[in-house]
Amino acid sequence: MPEPLQRTPWFDLASEQPLYIHRRTALAALLAFATLPFAGSAIAQSAIAAAVARPVSLPDIAIGSAKAPITITEYSSMSCPHCAAFGQNVFPMLRSKYIDTGKVRFVFREFPLDIKAAAASILARCIGQGDSEKYLGAVEILFKLQDRLVAQTKDTLFYVGKQHGMSVEEVETCEKDQAQFDKLNADQQYAVRELKVTSTPTFFLNGVRLQGSMSFEELEERIKPLLKK
Repeated sequence: MPEPLQRTPWFDLASEQPLYIHRRTALAALLAFATLPFAGSAIAQSAIAAAVARPVSLPDIAIGSAKAPITITEYSSMSCPHCAAFGQNVFPMLRSKYIDTGKVRFVFREFPLDIKAAAASILARCIGQGDSEKYLGAVEILFKLQDRLVAQTKDTLFYVGKQHGMSVEEVETCEKDQAQFDKLNADQQYAVRELKVTSTPTFFLNGVRLQGSMSFEELEERIKPLLKK
């Protein structure tokens, strides 16, 4: 089990060490998932679906109808290039064709792979203030500035905060919120322990676990059969 950090990432942004997930831990989690008996796969799948739907420490970032027949939950890291590619290239089409039409409910959950991603997630939470659309708007900008975020983290966070009306002092206060960081940490630990999330992006499509980047066409192939049921 990964050991959580004891303080917010704001104090350690110069570090290049992984935030929570270490290769050994990720491999152990993956092997544990692989050893589930095939005979009980349906039961195991039902349990995973229930675990994904269970409320976590931080409020879910969710858009789309609560009555939609399909729920897609994405675990994403703000420093993950594949996550940025999905956000910029796939998500807009998913939204226009399936989310805005009431067919898909989309839930975004943070899974920061390093302290820079954690700091970005915390800033997006402060910008959103419980509003999923505002949060996702901040995420969109952070993904577009991902290279800059990794290279010049604090300056980029100040810049994005300023774009949303936050002063330097307000960004710093946001980033030093230990309670917010502890919740972020707890949710990631839950994802590792209960959902066997080991990398980003990881998706759960009505509870079915899909790991790795996907094109819109690949995702749509998964969606269409569920709409016929």
